[in-house]
Amino acid sequence: MNKTEPKTLSGFMELMPSEQLVFDNIKNTIIETYRSYGFYPLDTPVIEYSEVLLAKAGGETEKQIYRFNKGDNDLSLRFDLTVPLAKYVAKRYNELTFPFKRYQTGKVFRGERPQKGRFREFYQCDIDIIGDEELSLKYDSEIIAIINDIFTKLNLGKFVVRINNRKVLSGFFESLGLTDKITDILRIVDKLDKIGESEVKEILKDYNISENDVNKIIEFITMKGSTKEKLNNLRNYNCNELFMRGVSELESVIEDLENRNINPENYMIDLTIARGLDYYTGTVYETILTEYPGIGSVCSGGRYENLAEYYTDKKLPGVGVSIGLTRLFYQLVEAGIVTVENTTPSEVIILPMSENYKYIYEVNNILRNKGIKTDICYIEKGFKQKMKYANKMGNKYVIIIGDDEVNNNTVALKNMQSGEQEIIELDNLNKVDFN
Repeated sequence: MNKTEPKTLSGFMELMPSEQLVFDNIKNTIIETYRSYGFYPLDTPVIEYSEVLLAKAGGETEKQIYRFNKGDNDLSLRFDLTVPLAKYVAKRYNELTFPFKRYQTGKVFRGERPQKGRFREFYQCDIDIIGDEELSLKYDSEIIAIINDIFTKLNLGKFVVRINNRKVLSGFFESLGLTDKITDILRIVDKLDKIGESEVKEILKDYNISENDVNKIIEFITMKGSTKEKLNNLRNYNCNELFMRGVSELESVIEDLENRNINPENYMIDLTIARGLDYYTGTVYETILTEYPGIGSVCSGGRYENLAEYYTDKKLPGVGVSIGLTRLFYQLVEAGIVTVENTTPSEVIILPMSENYKYIYEVNNILRNKGIKTDICYIEKGFKQKMKYANKMGNKYVIIIGDDEVNNNTVALKNMQSGEQEIIELDNLNKVDFN
């Protein structure tokens, strides 16, 4: 029989078991934090009707969609978690309580060219808060508080949430007489970190923006100073009504962060943050690991005025953020920020050297009731082979149970890191510290 080569599609991540454990630990930390802020879980279909999924799509997004026909149905794989949320909220508007707070983690699919750190199938971890007609700015700051909690718990080093407001940028560009070019300018400015100031200037000039206005744009978005100094400087600009609304919103968000006692080193106003997507209308943010700037943004999002405008006439403003977990994990491993060596699903592995499994299971139950993740090695081989297996698994502790241990109501506990071994009476096993 001919054998088929076992191969995985390009752009699809497939992890080793030890890597998957670390990946899941990061994902679980994110989910637990979302839940701690009162978010409902949501799980929408991976496959949607193309007409629904692509209602607001176009351009490059539509080109990247995985689209196919099944019978008479024109179907597509979801390319993000926001559009399915919009459909869900519009469909179930009368059943939901607003503000509606939801989190979702799941795979999305984009047929873009795979490259280092870019995938065709990847996990996103999203939260969104949807209002009915209105939504308090305090939810904008709550999102930042959640980001702060997540990256503090993940312990990946120093980080900073860079905050801006699209009204500030749009108002400033309007004051320069560039109203018809605001969308283009926002997309170009958003690339500043990637392509640099000189390249941004050249692209802006290609859009028939005068050198004088280009210099004003660059000077404005690269404004220096502390958060309070930037707010004062923005107040002095007083360009127009739209601009000042954006400044007031920024001030409100910053004030609320101060009231929440968020470490001021973990957030800052950064006027270069534009978020290239059209639907953002107010607060926008991106998070970077300050010790690893080359990784780029690890978490981004913002405020939008009408989530479900393509599905309903109801005005549903919202604010949300997304963590691209697959890309983040890849970058963390590549940079050596997280390691996957010697990770194991269990804390203790039991090596049975006796046939008295009733006693072995009693030991196992004591450990499990104590909350210790426990594995039992059932391989029918000798002691050396079982120890070799335990070494490969990377467990810190091994419990050896032979006939002597059964007869004496004890276990032999071996610390695999120090090599020390001691005899523990069964009655004292639940007192052992396995950390």
